Amino acid sequence: MPETLKTQLAVIGAGPGGYAAAFHAADLGLQVTLLDVQPNPGGTCLYRGCIPSKALLHVAKLITDAREAEEWGLTFAPPQMDLDKMRRRTGQVIEQMTGGLGQLCRARKVAYLRARATFMTSHRLAVFHEDGSEDTLEAEYVIIATGSRPALFGPLIKSDRLMNSTNALQIDRIPSTLLVIGGGYIGLELGSVYAALGAKVTVVEAGDMLLAGADRDLVAPLEKRLEHTFEEVLLKTKVADMREQEDGMRVQFEGEGVSAEPRIFDKVLVCVGRKPNSRGLNLADTAIETDNKGFILVDAQRRTAEPHIFAIGDVAGQPMLAHKASAEGKVAAGAIAGKKTAFEPQAIPAVVFTDPEIAWCGETENSAREKGLSVHIARFPWAASGRASTLSRSDGLTKILVDAETSQIIGMGIAGSGAGELISEGALAIEMGAVAEDLDMTIHPHPTLSETVMESAAAIFGQSTHIYRPARKTDK
Repeated sequence: MPETLKTQLAVIGAGPGGYAAAFHAADLGLQVTLLDVQPNPGGTCLYRGCIPSKALLHVAKLITDAREAEEWGLTFAPPQMDLDKMRRRTGQVIEQMTGGLGQLCRARKVAYLRARATFMTSHRLAVFHEDGSEDTLEAEYVIIATGSRPALFGPLIKSDRLMNSTNALQIDRIPSTLLVIGGGYIGLELGSVYAALGAKVTVVEAGDMLLAGADRDLVAPLEKRLEHTFEEVLLKTKVADMREQEDGMRVQFEGEGVSAEPRIFDKVLVCVGRKPNSRGLNLADTAIETDNKGFILVDAQRRTAEPHIFAIGDVAGQPMLAHKASAEGKVAAGAIAGKKTAFEPQAIPAVVFTDPEIAWCGETENSAREKGLSVHIARFPWAASGRASTLSRSDGLTKILVDAETSQIIGMGIAGSGAGELISEGALAIEMGAVAEDLDMTIHPHPTLSETVMESAAAIFGQSTHIYRPARKTDK
């Protein structure tokens, strides 16, 4: 028989935003019910996104490192690939992490329901359990953390040869040729994995550059490397037609200097963005508002037009990043608990886990130009870094943007090995209101890649030890 359950806070969706919100709310003394269809918390990020893709990128790095070890006098035999074992190992990582979250859920006494939920009224949810049973859940507060899904592209072809960012992680075989549609971070990361495993990868991008949100100088080292990693990168090019035939996917391109002759690819990977999961929640029975892309509109506390309902993560707008969702979740939970909170970050780091990695936070050179900000920009090339040379990664770059009058750090960008680990220093500097001299005078250990951050700050004043760069006038 259906039951009517009651809770102080219901969190719909147990991804990085949802479980962070639920756990923080429980820590603040709230009674919490967390709902998700998976057996444990984790969401898209852990089950079929961030974590499995990074596990495969680790595999790709091992292959690449072994191949490039020849320049150091080390020669390895070509790798023997056991795809079943690779999938099992990735599965073990996922199981370990999600299982740990399940334990944390129980330790915090968060009620976890393996179920979907839709609104019946603004305080009442219809709960559809995985076993087919249904209940009603009455909640004083609700946090919507339903995430996003891959965007569709072109004709709806049902074929094993057509992949999206989810099923591409289940590598059942290595295609001889792979077309990646979309030159964003997901397409480049997964394309790099398949290329390392032996596929001949072609990337097609409608825009005039890869990774449109990043500064050109940060993307340049990656573009140069991809010239050797990928078979081809086609910019300013669109897919005019795509259909399946017996020997593969028949694709016709249109663009500058691109042949109109159809080409055959073993498989096609579509990575043209993601859409928020705001449909299916029956928001029409609430006062919640969405924009024309389906993102739920929220205020600084992540509160919707319904004062007791909050929305966080991908469903609440860009940037669609797991760490942004987690931070929003803590803000929303704090607001519900009566804390004075607001989501007002000065810098949200973004990381592309390609080889080399690209990371940035705060203002980019492009955004500073668009806003008309008066800035100084300094770049430290990794060719001048001893540590980068020992790693055979001297193609990297660290750049810093500071306010021209105050030297306050307003942005940082890094291209190179481990950029994702290094960028947090920039994010902290921006949040703390640090000036370039603070980074310059902070002693960094030698020899490390972190020294490039210190030296880029010193370059603002024309005083970097390992490069000669006289202080410049304002960069605009």
